[in-house]
Amino acid sequence: MRRGLVHVLAWSLATGAAVTLSWWGVHTVMAGTAYDPPRALPITVAEATTQDSKPLASSTARPSASPSRSAASRKPSATPTPPKSPSPSPSASGEVKSYDTEGGRAVFSLGKSSATLVSATPAAGWSMQVWKTETWIRVEFASGADRVSVFCTWHDSAPRVDVGTY
Repeated sequence: MRRGLVHVLAWSLATGAAVTLSWWGVHTVMAGTAYDPPRALPITVAEATTQDSKPLASSTARPSASPSRSAASRKPSATPTPPKSPSPSPSASGEVKSYDTEGGRAVFSLGKSSATLVSATPAAGWSMQVWKTETWIRVEFASGADRVSVFCTWHDSAPRVDVGTY
């Protein structure tokens, strides 16, 4: 009887240790990956140069604009407030323009010699990726094999925006 009890106790301890070790290993691997927030969120002019911007709205919220509505019946969007940092942004006083595409909407603040991305929101069923350099910003919306690019460049002139589908 004592020998059977020792076997059961040894089995219980080994099983408990294995379960604990497995849980700890899975927990460690999944800790930083399972619940990361989505990366495609709108950014403000004040935070346009930072990578960890806070969202202005839910990443699942979509504009309720109907294609049949005319541009005249739409309300103009509010101009974002200038940055509160001591160093002024070169496009803080720029003109804010929105570019609606099949894949989503990209909003830029266009200054005299540079531009910043205000926000970029993919349409339902589309994903989005953003590339930035000192002289251009590219927003690409993708859905399967379809791609829509909104490309803003200002390296040799005032900022200009091109929209292309491929």
